[in-house]
Amino acid sequence: MRISELSEHSGIPVASIKFYIREGMLPRGTATSATRADYGDEHLARLRVIQALSDVRALPLARVKEILSLIDAPDETPYATLGRAVSALPPYADETNTDRARETIERLGLTYDERFAAVGQLEAAIRGIEAAGLTWDAETAARYAGPLLRVAAAELLPLAELSESEQVSYAVLGTAMYEPAILALRRLAHQHLLATRATDDDM
Repeated sequence: MRISELSEHSGIPVASIKFYIREGMLPRGTATSATRADYGDEHLARLRVIQALSDVRALPLARVKEILSLIDAPDETPYATLGRAVSALPPYADETNTDRARETIERLGLTYDERFAAVGQLEAAIRGIEAAGLTWDAETAARYAGPLLRVAAAELLPLAELSESEQVSYAVLGTAMYEPAILALRRLAHQHLLATRATDDDM
């Protein structure tokens, strides 16, 4: 398809598509003449990924490029690649002292790398919780960790049926795109339980 058709199918303006090509985020099409190129389904799929990361997740352009580069040139293992992908996702934490986070992780018996961005993110979260006068202790951590381990295990089940490159794409994009859904469902669960409780109290 021509770039105008690619724009029509993706809903992304031609000017934006050309920008993504210049930035190395979208591969160039196959040249058919000095001024024309053909684009395929792989370009359309890539544009949808870019759109999801930049619009749905509202990630800065530099972070989108970082995630795309991981998909194109992953680290040696999905474990290492996922670690780098998390650093491209909010919240962005620059914590040098992660004692509280490491204490929590070790008490939960989780395997982790101290350089993993989520360690710093957890540290910043714990500090914010306590600064707000809320409680963070072993019981609280365990209450969250148990269900989330089951969620994570279910999310990783499809990896066994995917190729190595597909595993990387699934792990990176799955982390980026499912987290907002998890947060939204948690909020809906709160609303449901509060509404149910209010109904029971009225009976």
